[in-house]
Order: sequence, then structure tokens, then C-alpha cells
Amino acid sequence: MRNPPSDAKLTGLFLDMLAAEQGAGPNTLDAYRRDLTDFSEFLGRVGRSFADAETQTLRDYLADLDSRGFKSTSVARRLSAMRHLYRFLLNERIRAEDPAAILSGPKRGRGLPKVLSISDVDRMLRRAKELSEAEDASPAKRLRALRLYCLLEVLYATGLRVSELVALPRSAAKRDARMIVVRGKGNKERLVPLNEASRRAMADYLAATDAAKADKKNGLAASKWLFPSFGESGHLTRQHFGRDLKELAIASGLQARLVSPHVLRHAFASHLLHNGADLRIVQTLLGHTDISTTQIYTHVVEERLKSLVRDLHPLAEK
Repeated sequence: MRNPPSDAKLTGLFLDMLAAEQGAGPNTLDAYRRDLTDFSEFLGRVGRSFADAETQTLRDYLADLDSRGFKSTSVARRLSAMRHLYRFLLNERIRAEDPAAILSGPKRGRGLPKVLSISDVDRMLRRAKELSEAEDASPAKRLRALRLYCLLEVLYATGLRVSELVALPRSAAKRDARMIVVRGKGNKERLVPLNEASRRAMADYLAATDAAKADKKNGLAASKWLFPSFGESGHLTRQHFGRDLKELAIASGLQARLVSPHVLRHAFASHLLHNGADLRIVQTLLGHTDISTTQIYTHVVEERLKSLVRDLHPLAEK
């Protein structure tokens, strides 16, 4: 039987895949290389390699990291690197099974999400609206501004995942639609309500795209997507929207590092809870299967309860 490739060879192939297929940058590749080199050195000491290591060997490595004083976050990162590696080896048929599939990592406390204030979101919405109404803008620039304003209004109104938002079909913007059907994780569908501002933004954006169809160069006529593009997916990418959002944040006087599509999803949930929404309702709107995922926002509820007691209790200090 032919000898399997060395760990160094497999690491190189794996990193090439990350760079080519997932667009991993130099820092990410260096981190994977360091983690996998350390893992390979451990395997060498116990007479194993990537190609023949068993689940128990991987557990022994995690225990070794713990004995060396690694923090839980670092151990979790090493485990993630191993999982990615073995999925790659399985897909490439270098291994017939995945020894990392059943491993569980150290429990990590979940940090509080970044949350924009209501006034911060209002600033971004106002600026996006101003850009979409700029009289000196070219038709193409105005269409992009209308698209960004529409994306922002719909995201803040619904709390959609960015992948759900950019992949909305054109039919989601039906006239007078009060709800949209969203296909989320696990191919599960849910109904999400729209507010008046988001419906109006979609109507204005669609009117602009319909007007642009007269220009045969834009390629929008045959698209089934609400936010079409020329890429392979056929719709706007998450990365493109993320970049546009950061540019808008800067134009609104906010720090770009504090703003992303996911941060706006957090803002949607947090602002609802702050104003008295039930946690179960927010769970349904966000498409969370498990209420524990939604409970990361309970700090908002706790602060609201403290505020109510402080303001309404008859013995509270005034």
C-alpha cells in the first residue's frame, strides 16, 4: 500500500484550498499553519500522523494543550483547525472517516454582541436616504444608493441574517405585502413582518430598477433576485454589502469597525427587547431554533427591568 502524504504535505494542500476556495488571507493561513504544526509535532511524539490519528489521539492532544496552560479560547481554536483539516481530508478521500467529528471543545462564555444605539441607526438611515435622493448623482450611483437604503431599512425592520437578506427574491417586494417568507438555516421557512418604511424603500428601489431595465447593459431584466448582481450567485454578496455598510457608517460619523450587517441584526433584537418585546417572539423573528441562542440578549432585558424598578418603585431613590 502506498504511503500516505506527510503532515507537511497535507498541511500545504489544506492551506492552498483555504486560499483558493475560501479566500483566506495571510494572517488566517499563518494561524492555521502554526496550529497544525503544533498538532503534527504532538502526533510525531506519539507515533501518529494526520493520516492515521484516531479520535482518542485527538483527545490526548487537547488534554496536552490544557496541561500546557492554554486558555479555553486557544484550545477551541486548535480544535476548529483540526475539524477543518479532517473535513478536508475526508472530502479529498485521503481519510475514510473524520476522527474530529465527535469531539467537543471547552465551554466558552459568550460575549455580549456589539449593539448600535437607536440614534446611531437613525443617523445611518438618514444618511442613506440623503444619498439616495442626491440630485447631482448619476443614474447608476443613485440606483446603488437606493439599493443600500433599501437593504438597511429591510435589515433593521426584520433582523434577517445577511445571507437571507441578500438572497431575497424579487417577489418578496410585492406591493402591499405585510409579511415576507424567509428561507433560513436548515432550509426552514419563517414569516417576518415588514414595516411601512421598509415597504416604501423596496417600492422605490424596485421602481428605480424597473426604470434601469431600459438600459440593456445593466443585465437586471432577467434577474429573479431583489438585489441582483453579476456574480456567480446572481445576487449581491454579503461581502459587498458589508463594505457598503462600513462606508455608510463612516459617512454617518460612526466608526466602521463597530458596524456590520450582523451588528444591525443585533440592534434589531436588542431594540425590540428594550421596548418590551417577548424573548420568544424575538427568537421566532430571528429564526433561532434554540431559545438559548436568543438569550445572549437578556442583558438588555435585565437593564430594562433595573430601569423600571429604579423609575417606578415607590421606595426607589429619586
